[in-house]
Amino acid sequence: MQFGLFSVGDVTTDPTTDTTVSEHERIAAMTKIALKAEEVGLDVFATGEHHNPPFVPSSPTTLLGWIAAKTQHLTLSTATTLITTNDPVKIAEDYAMLQHLAEGRVDLTLGRGNTGPVYPWFGKDIRQGIPLAIENYHLLRRLWREPVVDWEGEFRTPLQGYTSTPAPLDGTPPFVWHGSIRSPEIAEQAAFYGDGFFHNNIFWNKEHTEQMVRLYRQRFEHYGHGSADQAIVGLGGQVFIAETEAEAKRRFRPYFDNAPVYGHGPSLEDFEQMTPLTVGTPEQVIEKTLAFADYAGDYQRQLFLLDHAGLPLEQVLEQVEILGTQVVPVLRKEFELRRPAHVPSDPPSHASLVAAGPESPHHLVVPAQDLVAAKEA
Repeated sequence: MQFGLFSVGDVTTDPTTDTTVSEHERIAAMTKIALKAEEVGLDVFATGEHHNPPFVPSSPTTLLGWIAAKTQHLTLSTATTLITTNDPVKIAEDYAMLQHLAEGRVDLTLGRGNTGPVYPWFGKDIRQGIPLAIENYHLLRRLWREPVVDWEGEFRTPLQGYTSTPAPLDGTPPFVWHGSIRSPEIAEQAAFYGDGFFHNNIFWNKEHTEQMVRLYRQRFEHYGHGSADQAIVGLGGQVFIAETEAEAKRRFRPYFDNAPVYGHGPSLEDFEQMTPLTVGTPEQVIEKTLAFADYAGDYQRQLFLLDHAGLPLEQVLEQVEILGTQVVPVLRKEFELRRPAHVPSDPPSHASLVAAGPESPHHLVVPAQDLVAAKEA
């Protein structure tokens, strides 16, 4: 099973010191956090994509390319690559280039994002969010799998005899996750292609997460990719860890209470009860994280959000150290003890996809008529 970090890259004032880092300092901090993740044995670092303040990661492939040059084992991913407002032609180019530079250590999570104004900034209509996600991904798949593409759709100019360059490394496109927290259409899309489904459940109760993951699993099996419990699932999580629960809550509460998203809302205790947030000891984090599989099933990727709400870099690096040395080794062992032998322990990697060969479902191009039929199902 893979464990790692995801960052939304927010620039938030530290409520305990009333200081705000610069954009440059925040970007540099994200690179240090990624390097620390590899140092302590984590598997994945994922960055969000945002085009508005107070966030800095507007160019994920630039950030991940720098990290690729400084690491050897870390899988480089995205918490969201905006499939709706980015041109799929540019996504195909950018992530294939990153894949080459990182020697295959790349996958990505496609999503619609959570910032409405981004749509008109890039000439798109937010009311077309779902149709954009469906059509753009179908084109992206073809660009990565066909040497010459003729294309005509609803949302971009036609392509005639177009070849995307560079082609994916070893003729094998990066593995794709579809990220959604509320849209069953995206779970359906992930299942249709046999791709991964990442439910970033950090703001949601377990009943909602269970419902969304169950839908994806059922439809994954319906489309013939394997049994429902073999579907490739990823989940989010938030933690703050200290030697005692009281110390963890004392240190984290100012950041929670003033966080841009959930600050001045539910209490820390209520939010812990309702969502995956765990503020406590390593043992408490282990216990709660293991319980995710009780309602989501055996899954393949767990990413944690640590660097948010103005937490200073030194505290984040401390949290990464504790997570990697005291928490994740136990989680790896315990999750695998409960996993049935027929259920994948890891999501597909570049090496496993290359080994599967060009006849594997990952390489197949879905005919347009099959896509239309799936939309109408």
